Amino acid sequence: MGPWGVGIGWTWLWWLLLLVGVAAMVAGLALAARSPSGEATGRGATAREILDVRFARGEIGEEEYRQRRREPDEH
Repeated sequence: MGPWGVGIGWTWLWWLLLLVGVAAMVAGLALAARSPSGEATGRGATAREILDVRFARGEIGEEEYRQRRREPDEH
């Protein structure tokens, strides 16, 4: 018997808990890597959508936002 009075028959439970924990971490990391819209960052998003998100997050100011929105129209 082990130090807690538990025989080797319960070892499978620890392996199961470890496997579930690893699966939960992988799932959590996969969800964290996705954008709020549900699409992976940089995949399927248009330049305009990325610009809108950056402005909404406060990464760029209003002046830069307006300038960049006009740029594709000028070309």
